[in-house]
Amino acid sequence: MSTCEATIEPMMIAMEATSARGTVLLVEDDRAIRRYLEVILQRAGYKVVTAGDGLEAMKAALSLRLDAVITDAIMPHLNGYELCRFLRRHPKLAGLPLILLTGIEASAASQEGKDFADIFLTKPIRPEELTGCLTRLLAQAA
Repeated sequence: MSTCEATIEPMMIAMEATSARGTVLLVEDDRAIRRYLEVILQRAGYKVVTAGDGLEAMKAALSLRLDAVITDAIMPHLNGYELCRFLRRHPKLAGLPLILLTGIEASAASQEGKDFADIFLTKPIRPEELTGCLTRLLAQAA
């Protein structure tokens, strides 16, 4: 697992805005942050399904066809670490690209999430960093 630096060329931004790039499950308990990230992903051309906690996300992951999951680390009911652990251990979902987001110190939190998430990003997240990492993960998974 690693952090991800993104450099996006203007032409790539235009391409992202007009193409369907896949379905992403966005899991975030803070409604304002969830909406902010949802808009960023939609503008980049992704179809976004949202969940407010890990349990809601588990239900969505089991019932929908997803291309990637972006989840907050600290949430009620089922946190992001537990959600990633569940997804990695599920036979049909184990290959989903996973991005884990956190607002706490990256070095402390990354130790817990490094075995389950593909990329670990610390909030606040720059839009181009999130979309760039997601684009690369999906390309690697294809």
